[in-house]
Amino acid sequence: MSDLITIQTDHGPLQLPAGSTLATALTHILSHAKQDSHSVATAVNGQFVARPARASCPLADGDTVLCFSPITGG
Repeated sequence: MSDLITIQTDHGPLQLPAGSTLATALTHILSHAKQDSHSVATAVNGQFVARPARASCPLADGDTVLCFSPITGG
């Protein structure tokens, strides 16, 4: 069993320690962007993940994580 998983992101593949959560992945994904985790919405494998659930959302090898600007309307 590997100690690393590879997820797919908007910016290409990312390797993380096995057992990582979406919150962990966001730290790595956003470290190069000028955004913080509160300014993006997230989805794992096409399913929206709310901010409070990110720390308890486990990632598996091959998962796809997307970060996008939330859309609001009026």
